[in-house]
Amino acid sequence: MNRIERYFGRVILLLTVLLPIGCATIDDDRSDCVEPNPTNNYELDYELRLVTNMTTELQTELTTQTDLSVASALRSHLSKIFTDFAHDVDLSFYDTQGDSIRLQHDSHVMDANQASYTLNLPMRHYMHLAAANVVDNPVVTLANDMYCHQSRLLQVDADTISSHTTGLFTARLPMEVLEGVDQNFDVHLYMANCAASLVVDTVDSYIRDMQVFVTGFATGFNIADSTYTFGQKAPIVRTAQVDASDEGCQTFCSVTFPSPEESATRTVIETDEPFVSPTANESLWEIRVYITTSDGSMTENKLYVNKPLRAGQFKVIKCKAHNNGSIGTNDQTVAVSVTLNWNEGGGHDIAL
Repeated sequence: MNRIERYFGRVILLLTVLLPIGCATIDDDRSDCVEPNPTNNYELDYELRLVTNMTTELQTELTTQTDLSVASALRSHLSKIFTDFAHDVDLSFYDTQGDSIRLQHDSHVMDANQASYTLNLPMRHYMHLAAANVVDNPVVTLANDMYCHQSRLLQVDADTISSHTTGLFTARLPMEVLEGVDQNFDVHLYMANCAASLVVDTVDSYIRDMQVFVTGFATGFNIADSTYTFGQKAPIVRTAQVDASDEGCQTFCSVTFPSPEESATRTVIETDEPFVSPTANESLWEIRVYITTSDGSMTENKLYVNKPLRAGQFKVIKCKAHNNGSIGTNDQTVAVSVTLNWNEGGGHDIAL
């Protein structure tokens, strides 16, 4: 190689070194420079939407002067259930391809009806799921939430459980996060559980004790699909007795997942002295009332309800207790089965 060739070789090498940095050091006009855009911030606005018939149900079913104290007590008892206030919120963002694994997870103490959060999300399609008020509810947990279509609210697995202690809310939202665009997403959370109350007129019944349970409700809720799951055997759910400051009645309340939408096939167990109304086998859910009479015997009452109880709904059933421990109701959606001198043994799994 002669001297001229070596000279031009060094010039070409020098230009090769300088070209990559020339755009940043020589010219202040950077319009031709190609740089990756930084990750954008995206704002999500969360709001709880309480859609319920509670006020209408109380005004329709509890109409007398005596009922007013019961209605007031129920409002107070259910104030943490039928509320648009969220204490905690759990936010998950899932891949929409493959096994829909979770890509980002956030949790916040919301303590409000609505809140806004700014998140850092790479550009892509997401399925977003949210759940609120799960932390303070010992009966329900957020389970299998690493994968979108497995994420669910799940009750504890036991024969007899307590009622839910919070109003549960969930949301689902497909999201397309765009690069270099300011975006705002509105997320509306809706109620996933419901409540029922039994108001028993005990005037002149002389009963010693009463315990009330409900059964027939869902055991879990699939958040992405907004569908409920039902176990092979529905758990027995304890109700809470509500102090209504009325010596002439006793009031009980349960909070659960909803009932089935279609009639379930049920078997009515015949007893020595059965009374079963004609529509008992068409029921969707049940209330079981165990009354200890003045002579110490126990009567089992089963109230079969053939009207579904849906998310966000509240149902009040009024009935009258009699001296033999049986109860009756004028509610046309309820059938009653009575077993006098009921024996707690053999095949019964209710923890009285």
